[in-house]
Amino acid sequence: MNTWKTSITERISYGLSDAADNLVFQMMTTYLLFFYTDVFGLSANEVAILFVVARTADVFESLLIGVMIDNTHSKWGKSRPFFLWYSFPYVVFAILTFVTPNFLPHTGKLIWAYVTYLGLGFFYTAVNLPITSILPTMTNNEKETTLLGVIRQFCGSSVQIIVAVFTIPLVSLFGQGNQQLGFLGTIILFGAISLALILNTFFHVRERYTNKEISHQPLTEVWKMLKQNKPWIVISVVIFLYWLTTSIKNQTTIYYFKYVIQDENLVSLANSFTFTALIGVVAIYFVSARLGKKNTMLLGIVTAFVGQVIITIGAYSEVLPTIFAGIFINCIGGGFIIGLVSIMIADTIRYGTAMGIQAEGVLASTDDFGVNLGLGLGGLITAESLQISGYVSNQTQSASTISAINLNFALIPLGLYLLMFLILLGYNEKKIQQAIN
Repeated sequence: MNTWKTSITERISYGLSDAADNLVFQMMTTYLLFFYTDVFGLSANEVAILFVVARTADVFESLLIGVMIDNTHSKWGKSRPFFLWYSFPYVVFAILTFVTPNFLPHTGKLIWAYVTYLGLGFFYTAVNLPITSILPTMTNNEKETTLLGVIRQFCGSSVQIIVAVFTIPLVSLFGQGNQQLGFLGTIILFGAISLALILNTFFHVRERYTNKEISHQPLTEVWKMLKQNKPWIVISVVIFLYWLTTSIKNQTTIYYFKYVIQDENLVSLANSFTFTALIGVVAIYFVSARLGKKNTMLLGIVTAFVGQVIITIGAYSEVLPTIFAGIFINCIGGGFIIGLVSIMIADTIRYGTAMGIQAEGVLASTDDFGVNLGLGLGGLITAESLQISGYVSNQTQSASTISAINLNFALIPLGLYLLMFLILLGYNEKKIQQAIN
């Protein structure tokens, strides 16, 4: 029961799967709103509607991919073949999303944005959800599961930082003053690396623990189990709130520095402080062994909240060292939170198995479900607040627009962290472990 099953190569390959997805995902969450409004040529209101439609579609796609995983019969297993089948179309649609078709009229460009972004959302889910669903089938050793989850998030967070810091410089390098070419060149580079890493994951990971008698249950039976799986419901809500917070903050960062501080180049410097998320991620393996996973995540939420308070003080006073210090602390807490997500979902999957239903695809879909719903609503809040406040791209902004930017960058995340903390208190870790044991 306590034997370690995975090799170093398999652990690193598993972690690099999240690194691969984050090369594109971080581009979407941090720069796509800015790309659409200031480079592609859409209005903030058009982008807001696009984000709502896309994320609504992604919510259903998450469940669809989960069901597809649970009904997959292949020589490679249930989750693993998705890395092979969907990696190439994922990268193709990522590149097409950042193409600016100037040969089309405005309506044509809007249609292009819908088709490419909706396609990207589907294929992102198809290669990302299996990262979570495959975890509880790789090993039944709890410590090994935690280690795999930490390695995954360490790789993913590392790439998030790389993308956040180097995207704007790469756009300048590839574009030489033309941001349309700059963003396209950057996503081609990231996409090529992503494809290689996803395929590497397919070739090196293995599914070892699948109970064939309960692994392909009807959706009606799975639904009955989900309604009784309270820990899964709690962690699903926490995931949604985390990504809602992240979406609002990340998408507003470039607007804050461009229009409030009036120095767009500071975005890369500000994002460089997010490397501290790695501190939180690495600490999970040691802290959770003493405090448990729930208390470790609660500690992360408190840390992120404190950092956000400091960001708020710095944002309204426009004191850069204070803002950077807040980002430094906030991201340590964020590392704890996001690093534990896949690990705790794996526990809820095992909890469901203890009820007689092994549905890792559907239960893991809560991760992408929460990501998509959080990003969609976050994009709506950010874009609509800019639209309502009178935002005009590449112009000096009004006082109401500056207020909207400050609200999204600083204050809204504070309330969301508090709500996240209260929801997580309902997660019964002891009950899960008793059932699994």
